[in-house]
Amino acid sequence: MLNHIVMAGRLTKDPELRKAGEISVCSFRIACDRDFKTKDGEKETDFVDVVVWRKLADNVAKYFTKGRMAIVEGRLQIHPWTDQEGGKRFSTEIVAEHVYFGDSKPKAQDEDASEPPEGFVPDFGNEDGELPF
Repeated sequence: MLNHIVMAGRLTKDPELRKAGEISVCSFRIACDRDFKTKDGEKETDFVDVVVWRKLADNVAKYFTKGRMAIVEGRLQIHPWTDQEGGKRFSTEIVAEHVYFGDSKPKAQDEDASEPPEGFVPDFGNEDGELPF
């Protein structure tokens, strides 16, 4: 079966890094504007939870911050659960296999700050935060 998703959005807060035993796991949420406007002329936004594992989790926690544009690629995962009243509920998240910068390095960031390791995540955005395609 095919389960592949690619989304772009801005981080709603700094990523949260934790350990599952010896394995790093990082969680964050991205805000993704829909491509259309409501009849009131407003754009709606979806908030999508993302989780990354191992070395990628360490890198995301180190190099991504609130407000940065992230492009995530991975698979959709749905967790069924039961609430306190016995109702069936679902939570949805992206388990990311790749995370890329979707914008340029912030100008306020210190020029002496460490750069991502070679081959980590390409910076292919432009000055105004729009994707070049």
